[in-house]
Amino acid sequence: MPPLRTLLAVPVSLALLAVAPVASTTPPTPAPAAATTSPALATAPATDADAATDAILPLLLTQGHAPAAALLTREESGSAGQPGTFEASSAVGPSVQTRTVSTHYAQAGQGIARADHFRAGSITKTFIATVVLQLAAEHRLSLDDTVDQHLPGLVRGAGNDGRTMTLRALLTHTSGLNDFTIDTKGVVPLSPLQAVRIALTHPPAGPGRYYYSNTDYVLLGMVIQQVTGDSYAAEAERRIIAPLGLTGTSFPGSRISLPSPHGRAYAADGTDVTELDPRVAGAAGELVSTLADLDRFYAALLGGELLPPRRLREMLDTRTAHGLYGMGLFPEKLSCGVTVWGHNGRINGSYVRTAATVDGRRVLTFRVNTTAIADPDLEPALLAAEFCPRTS
Repeated sequence: MPPLRTLLAVPVSLALLAVAPVASTTPPTPAPAAATTSPALATAPATDADAATDAILPLLLTQGHAPAAALLTREESGSAGQPGTFEASSAVGPSVQTRTVSTHYAQAGQGIARADHFRAGSITKTFIATVVLQLAAEHRLSLDDTVDQHLPGLVRGAGNDGRTMTLRALLTHTSGLNDFTIDTKGVVPLSPLQAVRIALTHPPAGPGRYYYSNTDYVLLGMVIQQVTGDSYAAEAERRIIAPLGLTGTSFPGSRISLPSPHGRAYAADGTDVTELDPRVAGAAGELVSTLADLDRFYAALLGGELLPPRRLREMLDTRTAHGLYGMGLFPEKLSCGVTVWGHNGRINGSYVRTAATVDGRRVLTFRVNTTAIADPDLEPALLAAEFCPRTS
């Protein structure tokens, strides 16, 4: 499922960060509120797509029982100057095209503001995959390396074997490794090693078949540290966050509080879970970000600012995962036939969805401040309203 704009959420379960959403118990319903667009926050006139997404946003409150929801869209048009060229020896290539950017913000309910920091869940995986593909572009690793080449002897047990498991399999969720959050329910803080050991108590779930597992990306975080000598968080900061100026994005480690400003976050039963130990997710879902930063990141990634063309094509190649997943990104074909790319993210108290056109010129990011949305049809409806051509 996967130009900067905020997306609608699919229903999600309490199990952390899975791509396929599952409906779950939801907190009490607040009074319905209309979507609002502040002229001070919108830098361009409202479009038909803006009006359509604004109309759907309040339905998250009335049907999905989310306390509050918000979306931010970004659209790039026009250009000045010439595209830059990517240098494999550097993390991020020279500046690319200068574009005219318009944004549109809308929110429904109370408790969410445009500048708020929030937990982005599995959107972390796109950052991790980007770092791994940058290291591949620098010839510091190969996607066909086995896990054992970088983490010798770690993946053994219950039929799992790191000697036959490649980094490509981890990136595409075809390793067969069990998802450790099935055991922890996404609420138990763990070290990466503890998370992997939990997964290794279970037999593989069909190696070579697509099986979404947070354990895959915990292992990739460990590989990044083994190859570079720095943590995945430090590498993402150096290679992505700082160069793109993502001032609201961070890897909090074990810090349980959110940076200011932020609103509140609620579990499915209405419990306030704003304070949360990010080690429940680690490299699979630790990230904290903002609407604007996520729009900027996906626009830059799909626009070719972070990866050379070959590596970006690999990221978007879904053949290994049978059309369901690339590497840290997945496609979603909308009812009108348009395909968008991005990722969703859920962690206790937060659901986020980002989707973009394949060139990154149009992006939508959506969030709610609760773990689950009850109606599975709301997200594709919102995406269709944003990305499908409109007829007069």
